[in-house]
Amino acid sequence: MQNLWRLIPPLSAPGPVQMAIDRWLLAQYRSGWHPPTLRFYTWSPPAISLGYHQQRWPSHWENLTWWGQPVELVRRPTGGRAVLHQGDLTYAVVTSGGGRQRMQSYRAICEFLIAGWRSLGVELHYGGEGDYTRSPDCFATATSADLVDPMGAKFVGSAQLRQGTAILQHGSMRLAQDAALFERVFGGGWTPVTLPDAVRGAGAIEVVVEALTASACQCFGASFSVQPLSEAEWQGVYRHLPCPRESQLTPEVRAGENRAGDGQGYREH
Repeated sequence: MQNLWRLIPPLSAPGPVQMAIDRWLLAQYRSGWHPPTLRFYTWSPPAISLGYHQQRWPSHWENLTWWGQPVELVRRPTGGRAVLHQGDLTYAVVTSGGGRQRMQSYRAICEFLIAGWRSLGVELHYGGEGDYTRSPDCFATATSADLVDPMGAKFVGSAQLRQGTAILQHGSMRLAQDAALFERVFGGGWTPVTLPDAVRGAGAIEVVVEALTASACQCFGASFSVQPLSEAEWQGVYRHLPCPRESQLTPEVRAGENRAGDGQGYREH
């Protein structure tokens, strides 16, 4: 039986729109109206995404700019800590299965990242157990569900939301981050990642997307149908946008939902 997935072409959009798309995809998949899905996207303007339950962050985050653009504060539907989205590429997978334990499903999905980056010359492995720091920065800690490069720098940070058997897992991959902006946001701790020439400069995102799509076909046993969001689907996405900014940054807890980031249950900072 053919394992048909949807591949949504890469999209650059504001953070609230990207999170609305991910929420909509999960809702559609859970209702049985949508196949498993893979997509890649970037955040424009830059943003700091907050974990779903994250209630505290530095006050200066409210007024950050980068090259004249506001740095938005955006609430993720998943747990974990803050992530700076500038010079990164985000992946999102909506599916089910992968094991009943959270760590099993994390790793079942992450295998396509390991294989895809290996094809580009980057060897990634899982971070260490219990490696935890009290920092608002997701990338300050690499746990057993995160992917680090050979130098130990965190390369991919992922978070997951489970609703019944349906899973949304998305994560940030560091490509061309502005060290100065990172220092302004988190006050230090920036570490470079080592990238091959093929994923530097213009065209890097296309190269990465092509490699990771090919590895996803192999790892998930999937056949992809490339389908942009239709006009009718965009209308559904818009209904998942937060209304006032205050409600976007007000945590809620809904029954039957299980969120985590950094490969662990949420820890507040």
